[in-house]
Formats: sequence, structure tokens, C-alpha cells
Amino acid sequence: MSRILPPVLLFDLDDTIVRFSTGQPNFWQLALESHVPQLAEHHPRLCALIDAVADEYWSEPERAFRGRQDLYAARRFVARAVLEAEGLSLELCQRFADDVTDRKEAYVSPFEGAVETLQVLRDRGHRLALLTNGSALFQRRKLQRYSLEPFFELILIEGELGYGKPDRRVFQAALDFFAITPDSAWMIGDNLSADIAGAQQLGIAGVWHDPGGRGLPARPPAVPRRIIRQVSELLELQGSR
Repeated sequence: MSRILPPVLLFDLDDTIVRFSTGQPNFWQLALESHVPQLAEHHPRLCALIDAVADEYWSEPERAFRGRQDLYAARRFVARAVLEAEGLSLELCQRFADDVTDRKEAYVSPFEGAVETLQVLRDRGHRLALLTNGSALFQRRKLQRYSLEPFFELILIEGELGYGKPDRRVFQAALDFFAITPDSAWMIGDNLSADIAGAQQLGIAGVWHDPGGRGLPARPPAVPRRIIRQVSELLELQGSR
């Protein structure tokens, strides 16, 4: 296995550079405690129902695409599907769901060492791009909050493109921008389907960010070239070829 990083590195954002789900509290549980304390004995059951409805919601690609563009609406749908049956009003369901979204977004922060790693990679002469799914509003807000935009020559956001990973057009756009062949780039991301399998469609090697140390599932949608637990591990690979 080569110990040399390619000249171009393509990064995912959520749960790769910034902590979005990994290591986060259960915001649905926190919202239940805040908004419906009278149902405290039912919170475990309600959380399980919410998880099941959310999993089903996000499993359908077209619906998931729409949901990523309006997370408030997506989480309101999930909340209503569970909590209206418990007798909660539409207004309370919406306030509950919006609280989940606001808390989750406020909690986002860079992984330790991630921003410093981007700077070192740039200093070493690597060219960086960001390929992220999600709405333009939410993703641009994260980038601006932590001054991440200057690190990237190219930023491709699903909500601005109208399509997202694993659509091969996203990765092809990056190759075209840098005028390179697939063997001159790596894709670094936490999602085996969207990031790693998506990149591999075009022959781009994938580096899987596995911060929780879960390891590959029994039947992974793609097998990455490397697995890292911290983005800073990229600095252990020597220079640029």
C-alpha cells in the first residue's frame, strides 16, 4: 500500500471534518425531557419509535434528498408520525422537532485536529475540495462558523448542485475542476455508500473516517483503501506525489 498521499484530496464535511452525529447526545431524548416531561415513563418507547420512523424516512433516496434540503420539515414529519398518536398537538410536535434541529446544529463542531490538518495539507501543497450533501443554508453556515471555506479550492454542496453523493456527477465535477485523473485523488468521508462507494465508481480511492472505531460492517457497500479514526492520520502519509 502506498504511503504517499495524492495531490488532490476530496473531503466530506459532516462526521468527517465536523462532528455531526458521532459522539452527540440523543437530541430527541433531550427534547422529550424538555417538551413532554409528563410522558417521562414513555420516553424510552417514544425514542425507539422515533428512531424507527426516522430510519424508514431516510432510507428512501428521493425523500432523503428532499429531507436534507429542509431538515426542519423532515424532523417535523418524524415527530408528528410518532407524537400525534400520543395526543400531542401539531404546534407542540413542530416546536419539539424544531428544538431537535436547533440543538443538533448548535452542537456541531470540528473534530480535534481536523482544522489544523487541513492547514498542514495545504501548506504541503495538496489541493483540497469539499463534497458535502445537505442544504446550502446549513452547510454554508457550518463552513463560515469555523472559517473552513478558505481551505478548499472547490466546494460542492448538494443543495446548490441539485444532486449529491453518491451521484457520480459530483466526483466527476471535482476531477474536471482539477483537470486530473482518478488516480490523482482520494475521497475522505465517513459514509461508505455516499463517500467511498460513490468515489469508487470513477476509480477514486476512498479513505473511510471511522471515528468511533466501529470497523467495517459484515457486508460493506464498499471497501476503502484505508480506514482512519482521525483526519490527522493523513499527515502520517508522506508528502504529495
